[in-house]
Amino acid sequence: MSPRPRSSRSLRSRVAVGIGAIALAATPALAAPAAVASEPGQHGARQAFPDRIELPDNFQPEGITIGPRDQAYLGSRLDGDILRADLRTGRTTTISQGPGTASVGLKIDQRGRLFVAGGPSGTLRVVDSRSGALLRTYQLATGESFVNDVLISGDTVWVTDSRRATLFRLDLGRGGALPAAATALPLTGDWVQAPPGTNAANGISDTPDGSALLVVNSSDGGLYRVDPRTGATTRVDLGGATLTNGDGLLREGRTLYAVQNRLNQVAVVQLSRDDRSGTLRSTITNDDFDVPTTIARAGRSLYLPNARFSTPPTPTTEYWITRVDAPRGR
Repeated sequence: MSPRPRSSRSLRSRVAVGIGAIALAATPALAAPAAVASEPGQHGARQAFPDRIELPDNFQPEGITIGPRDQAYLGSRLDGDILRADLRTGRTTTISQGPGTASVGLKIDQRGRLFVAGGPSGTLRVVDSRSGALLRTYQLATGESFVNDVLISGDTVWVTDSRRATLFRLDLGRGGALPAAATALPLTGDWVQAPPGTNAANGISDTPDGSALLVVNSSDGGLYRVDPRTGATTRVDLGGATLTNGDGLLREGRTLYAVQNRLNQVAVVQLSRDDRSGTLRSTITNDDFDVPTTIARAGRSLYLPNARFSTPPTPTTEYWITRVDAPRGR
């Protein structure tokens, strides 16, 4: 059952613009950043979309993906339910009952299938976004595991495991046919795995030409370029900047958005032509952020669910999606 939509309130977004490559941790800035107020959000020339979308109480969101007709999909860390949210009206509907374990990162493909990371269950579920039917469950790992985020790149689905130095891949067959099993790809090279019980590999993207992957390490704040054939990693040179508390990634061209969850901000990084270095161009903040985790785009807007990790969940704890304007020119 969906709660009645609540009225949205207009919130002020700010883009803090840094100079050059500025560290996102406690690194002194070269100059005081300028705060730029964003304009009211619109998708093209249409009416303004709400700045805040209320989710059901105690939903505990983590991942977000946006499909056709401005429909967003989110998973619940509490029980794995999948929720659809209309970005125009703010109405929400539960489309799939979860298995009782977490749903975290997720992505939708061109066939309307949701690939949903299962966190500590070590699973990847495939759910029909139209009917909510469970199409397949893959057991990627057992034991110490946290299957965290998902990327669809071409005919391959990539999944991170925050507790292991491993990526998983699903190679889709003809017509998008689901494979019988996933393949593990160990990470080597520069990659630094976090101590047991600590998250490392988190958000994942691909490079503009699709030849490599980009993975953020929540533990050391590094961004790593991964060879998808061998698993060899090289740390991307961000000129001294670190993606502290790095979570979800979104790449558009050579612009990479990296959510820094507990810092309540999004780093905007300009990648070099060879994707081996990058420059921090700005950070996006918003008064409505409360530990945002992942990010997706629709029109001129970016949408982020607030996981509120610092707030003990109760049956009446509120959760929401925050809409912010995408930086101009991107």
